[in-house]
Amino acid sequence: MMEKIKQRKQEGKVVRRIVARVTVIVIACILFIGIFGTLYVKSALKPVDPESEEQIQVEIPMGSGISNISKILEKSGIIKDATIFKYYAKFKNQSNFQAGNYTMTPSMTLDEILESLKTGKVYREPVMTITVPEGMTLEQIGKIVEKRTKYTKEQFMERVNSKEFIENVMSTYPELFTDEILNGNIRYPLEGYLFPATYSFYDENVSLDDIILPMIDKTNSVIGEYKSLLAEKEMTVHELLTFASLLEEEATEKTDRETIASVFYNRLEIGMPLQTDPSVLYALGGHKERVLYEDLKVQNPYNTYVNPGLPPGPIANAGVVSIEAALNPTDTEYLYFLADKEGNNHFAKSFEEHLQNKNQYINNE
Repeated sequence: MMEKIKQRKQEGKVVRRIVARVTVIVIACILFIGIFGTLYVKSALKPVDPESEEQIQVEIPMGSGISNISKILEKSGIIKDATIFKYYAKFKNQSNFQAGNYTMTPSMTLDEILESLKTGKVYREPVMTITVPEGMTLEQIGKIVEKRTKYTKEQFMERVNSKEFIENVMSTYPELFTDEILNGNIRYPLEGYLFPATYSFYDENVSLDDIILPMIDKTNSVIGEYKSLLAEKEMTVHELLTFASLLEEEATEKTDRETIASVFYNRLEIGMPLQTDPSVLYALGGHKERVLYEDLKVQNPYNTYVNPGLPPGPIANAGVVSIEAALNPTDTEYLYFLADKEGNNHFAKSFEEHLQNKNQYINNE
């Protein structure tokens, strides 16, 4: 009996010793993690290299949030830790950062970086900018490039239509470009895929590819935001850009685009030709002040008066407003619309009502 009691006492001592040692180890680990974490955070809040004079070019794309900006800065070597910078910015209640191209150094403090991003101060001025308005065709963009660079419109068109270039962008942007752009009825495979925006260039000897690719990259970036909505509508990127290009050419006011989109969708649903004049002008290959009755009969894949459904591809580049209208049309029963001399659109559910609008707003002008 005494031996059992003695044995239990010994076992108790062993257990207490083990518990004590484990407790010491756990406390030591907690202290170590706490001390290490504190030191790491303090280090991350300091400049990467206070003595550095290295200038690093950092590009913050349009629409970037603090998470994306933090990752860009860490990857560029401007900050030590993206997560800590993100929470530091939130702690400082800093937001509304400006997109742009910055010249930063690893010696900058976090407050200096935040101030630069907030004010949008660009340290490096572009040597050239190219502005591509909404509704431009590839040929019109070629003319803009010719005016702003050493490249001719012909060189531009030759490049965007070259087999090598098309294969390159298709492999680089597989979610943007599909075999739909290779349809034999399409005039220019990349029509509608060069996004309307202002592009800055910092090299006087910028290559033609370096001029074109940012426009395609921008389209890819914008369309990527609507990926889930495209899947929901069972719509391809090519169909979206084609549809949006028609809205871009037809609309006169933002508020009209969603309603015009509803007219096109209603017509598509019942197999009725879209009968949009801009598609006729594109089919004719030029601009006319007025589309004549004989023009409506031209036999061309892009003529939506003689061919049902969407044209083979975009007839121009579409902006965000037209893209969003194509994805979010108004719910109507309209099948017709026309614009008066003031640019106001008038919609109708029947052909008879459409004729009344025509007599009231067009024939009486």
